Amino acid sequence: MSNESLIIDDDDRYSRLRLIAWWHQEKLANAKVLVVGAGALGNEVLKNLALLGIGNVYVVDFDEIEQSNLTRSVLFRQRDCGRPKAEAAAETIRDINPDTTITPMMANVVTDVGLGLFRDVDVVIGCLDNREARLWVNRQCWKVNTPWIDGGIQEINGVVKVFAPPDSACYECAMTENDYRLINLRYSCPLLRQEDLLAGKVPTAPTISSIIAGMQVQEALKLIHGMPVESGVACVFNGVTNQFYKTSFQRREDCLSHETYPAPIELPLSCSESTATDLFAAVRESLDVEDAMTLSLDRDLVVDVRCAKCDTQARIMKPLQVVGTDEAKCPECGETAKPTLTHSIASDSALASETLASLGVPPYDIVRVETSAGEQVVLLGGDAEQPMTNDK
Repeated sequence: MSNESLIIDDDDRYSRLRLIAWWHQEKLANAKVLVVGAGALGNEVLKNLALLGIGNVYVVDFDEIEQSNLTRSVLFRQRDCGRPKAEAAAETIRDINPDTTITPMMANVVTDVGLGLFRDVDVVIGCLDNREARLWVNRQCWKVNTPWIDGGIQEINGVVKVFAPPDSACYECAMTENDYRLINLRYSCPLLRQEDLLAGKVPTAPTISSIIAGMQVQEALKLIHGMPVESGVACVFNGVTNQFYKTSFQRREDCLSHETYPAPIELPLSCSESTATDLFAAVRESLDVEDAMTLSLDRDLVVDVRCAKCDTQARIMKPLQVVGTDEAKCPECGETAKPTLTHSIASDSALASETLASLGVPPYDIVRVETSAGEQVVLLGGDAEQPMTNDK
């Protein structure tokens, strides 16, 4: 090492980090990281990312801060109670390090975050507390070849799992029959809001959040630097005995998560302004074809509900995941109504005149269109500047 490389610039906030032999602060400054969840674990992850000078961070969370969060969340203050977690966390991160551009997304990762954002980031860090969201993040990451790091905590125990598509085992590869049963419970009652299912709280201490989040961000550091990581492996920490152990997951070749999209066609369409008909016209022009087309929806759409007793029909037009039991009640007689679901929109359908947002497509999404030439994958490029807004 030359004498010049040993010079320490005390005016450079990253000077001590630069002393690490393999460290490239410029890579961190240019990195993009998506953090899903801004609870106890997400707070510690965000803090570490900011201290390291990660240039661009997106944080997704639809919850608001409660009193009980204050004992486990380093970024929240008493005055923040009632505020969106993502917004309050972002505000504190800007104070910790102005070099970090952080975008708070007060959103549900399953219904409100487009696949284009998953494609654009270097790594996704999951700080989630339920299987359904983890499975969704896993499938989204696999579609666009983005590695993700899952973290889980309970009491003073925790686990970190790294998944790197397309060749490693993934989160779904490790799922058990019981995992599927619990996820399917969500859909056994077709109009049960996510918050109704996830009302249970997981007890955790702030100490384990720090430990597991530190490991998650350290794995992200290695990925951003192009260093090897152990993917398809869980590192488990027992806080009672202070023991670590690792377990490897076996890749399932028939796993439903192992779908990877080809490079998408980027079209200047916006989910809030463009209809399905506009999408079909743009694809026809791009491919120079005139045939009928079908838009495949990644989220089942509840079009309406109909009462079997009095035949009253009520329009819904929301993804299944966000429709609650109150919306399933007949407005006339109060009986539970039956939902009409669809997962595709044909070019000759009356629904083709609806905006893509009304069909449950989030901003900056990557959508699939069936044509006579096969399936075409389209990025809604008109939303690139605002991937976190879904105004219908």
